Amino acid sequence: MSGFRNFLLKTNAPALAIGVIIGVAVGDVVKSLVSDIIMPPVGLAMGRIDFANLRWVIRSTGDPKTEVAIRYGMFLNTMITFVIIAFVVYVLSSVLLRQGPEAPTRTCPFCKELVPADATRCRACTSMLDAPDAGNG
Repeated sequence: MSGFRNFLLKTNAPALAIGVIIGVAVGDVVKSLVSDIIMPPVGLAMGRIDFANLRWVIRSTGDPKTEVAIRYGMFLNTMITFVIIAFVVYVLSSVLLRQGPEAPTRTCPFCKELVPADATRCRACTSMLDAPDAGNG
């Protein structure tokens, strides 16, 4: 039980859970946006088409609940929803996950790996490095 507790407290599990919850909520909002806001005017402009009802009936049973049909209108709604969600995730990630300026680096004279400019030991070969120049910060 302590391993599970450590997993929950010391990993990104809470952040992942929050992300999933927010993702589901954003998905519901975007689904409503597509089906309730975007598609009705598009359907009206295309001759009063309700995209949710567009389908190719393969076998009709007289009951819409049991008929066999390819519901391509719902697929179009789902694809538009996906594109909007992907765009929102792209915008949010580009805003929230911006990379800061790169820290200054220098080359290790022994193994030629890049190390932070203020390092006193190379992280690749563990060689001692000269003290960084105080004036070149």
